[in-house]
Amino acid sequence: MTTHAQETSAADWWRQAVVYQVYPRSFADSDGDGIGDLQGIISRVPYLTSLGIDAVWLSPFYPSALADGGYDVDDYRDVDPRLGTLADFDELVGTLHEHGIKLIVDIVPNHSSDRHEWFKEALAAPKHSPERDRYIFREGDGDQPPSDWDSVFGGSAWAQIHDGQWYLHLFAAEQPDLNWDNDEVREDFLKTLRFWSDRGVDGFRVDVAHALKKDLTEPLPSKTTLPRQSESNGVHPLWDRDDVHDIYVEWRKVLNEYDPPRSAVAEAFVPAARRARYASAAGLGQAFNFDLLQADWDFDRFRQVIKENLALADQNGSSSTWVFSNHDVVRHATRYGLPKDPDGAWQDGKAWLLSNGTEPTVDVEQGLRRARAAVLLMLALPGSAYLYQGEELGLQEVGELPAANLQDPAYFRSKGAEKGRDGCRVPLPWTVGGLSFGFGSGGSHLLQPKWFGGYSVEAQEGDPDSTLSLYRKALAVRRGLQTGEGLEWVEGVEWALHFRRPGGWQSITNFGAAPIELPEGAVVLSSAPLEGEKLPADTTAWLI
Repeated sequence: MTTHAQETSAADWWRQAVVYQVYPRSFADSDGDGIGDLQGIISRVPYLTSLGIDAVWLSPFYPSALADGGYDVDDYRDVDPRLGTLADFDELVGTLHEHGIKLIVDIVPNHSSDRHEWFKEALAAPKHSPERDRYIFREGDGDQPPSDWDSVFGGSAWAQIHDGQWYLHLFAAEQPDLNWDNDEVREDFLKTLRFWSDRGVDGFRVDVAHALKKDLTEPLPSKTTLPRQSESNGVHPLWDRDDVHDIYVEWRKVLNEYDPPRSAVAEAFVPAARRARYASAAGLGQAFNFDLLQADWDFDRFRQVIKENLALADQNGSSSTWVFSNHDVVRHATRYGLPKDPDGAWQDGKAWLLSNGTEPTVDVEQGLRRARAAVLLMLALPGSAYLYQGEELGLQEVGELPAANLQDPAYFRSKGAEKGRDGCRVPLPWTVGGLSFGFGSGGSHLLQPKWFGGYSVEAQEGDPDSTLSLYRKALAVRRGLQTGEGLEWVEGVEWALHFRRPGGWQSITNFGAAPIELPEGAVVLSSAPLEGEKLPADTTAWLI
């Protein structure tokens, strides 16, 4: 099959872009306070340029109490003073653009911080006031909340305030949900989109895009009678409602006011068939596809996911996205080294990290080998590829963080049942040694393990066989080969995922346990050394 072919232009640069996610507090620290900042990112733009990426996705940098890693936003149109200033942000935009790199920023519309001016006004205002109507306040039954719904992070999804009313928070209590039936809320976010677009931002990643619209018609249903989100088809009271797309039609009109139009990508954990509306041209334009991220290293599953998502992209005229790691899941170099679990417990990306600090044995060598094969496979596919900071170093998850150093609300609200996401957010190692392996002069906000130095940029710079070198080579070769968005499957060898792209270049991945014969053509890149004329297990090769 082929996907929706379209030549790259200024307006659709995102269709086959390689986007690198920067989690700013853990990327580079310029002032020695242990927290990464905007000037730290600016200092590393030459490194980003050397990778060959097309865009940076910048996770939240807004003022925040960090109740949820910056996804609790105090002010949507400012920079956290610990990270810099608006002038620093403008400098970052300009520096990236000078190096030919676009900038996508996170926007968090489902909830604000409880320190946001609006929420402070809501707490000070009486019941049923316009100030409270910006959020979702309800009466409970005495000391009982309006419903028995659970927060994503554990515990009740409702918190009670001084006058007895309760407010809804699908995530942490410090993240009150906004009321998207309120016109003031809708207009203010349009203002925010224009604010950052006017400063040169090229696109937006929309956090929890499927949760904005809610049906709170009373009586509220019990959690035992709620439909499964994956089967609700738009009628769940909290998730993936059909009317959420009315919001994104408004957003698209604003994004199209700019030349070129600003891009947007939805983070929407919805069934594949429901993802198309988020990715429509009248809506956000693209939506994250997390199917490979959730898949075990398995030939049949990879092939099924790729075929389904290319077909969906072809139907709605968008391009697919591919991702293996981000700030919310265990790094895939570790996931691929875990023992295969028939119950799929590893697939949520975090369940293996138990609260007592133990975990299954990780085969580090196998995990890295498969991660290297996976990235070549991903970069050969039509669509955009999202990389998470540190994966180009082959970084493993940091599973040994002590409880006293953990920051993720999932750990605290689950009372230690989940260790949380801190293990993938540990600050990057830039040098072999030093107080924080080159991250900054004052240590790091999450403890780095002793073994980090061996994965550092400095340790890999001069090694042509390092994972960093593989990423650089792959992105450079891809840039020269990538043209249209077509893909032709090549059948033949069992356990080999083999396809041909426009221009005749090929990608083949061996998911089997034994080496296989390579197809005809000249090998331009492989994720591991070849065995003569054969492709080893857990290896991808590109041929022309």
